[in-house]
Amino acid sequence: MGRSAHDTTMRPEAGPAEARPSEAVPSEAGPAEAATGAEAMFANDRASQHLGITVDDHGPGWAQCSMTVTEIMTNGHDITHGGYVFLFADTTFAMACNYPGSVTVASGGDIDFLKPSFIGDELVARGREVVKQGRSGIYDVTVTRGEEVIATYRGRSRTLPPRKQ
Repeated sequence: MGRSAHDTTMRPEAGPAEARPSEAVPSEAGPAEAATGAEAMFANDRASQHLGITVDDHGPGWAQCSMTVTEIMTNGHDITHGGYVFLFADTTFAMACNYPGSVTVASGGDIDFLKPSFIGDELVARGREVVKQGRSGIYDVTVTRGEEVIATYRGRSRTLPPRKQ
């Protein structure tokens, strides 16, 4: 697992349940998958953990994360600093694009801030794969507060070749 059966995969506008691949997932990761994938990456992601970001659920090509805005995350206007919203969306993107058995990094990312958020707001980010072609991918993340969309993010990924031993 970890690599698509096709060179290109397209994800429809769908939630996590619809975005899951149909092929069976092995119950235990092999040696190459043990230190790779979203879980391994997040286990070592001190920045996201320090901010209280939680990974609610994830699978190959999709993820959902949560974060509560704290006082330290606000700017001089008493709204959430855009850098924290970007980091939150970027973490969700990383969870979606890091398949077991591979190491994937961002090659770029853009965000549109649509509404402000405030201390105490509980934010949810949902990311999904739009297309994966070879070692490159495009992922969209929507950040919400309740039913309100506060930001949209588009991330571009690149899967690194295996490390030489």
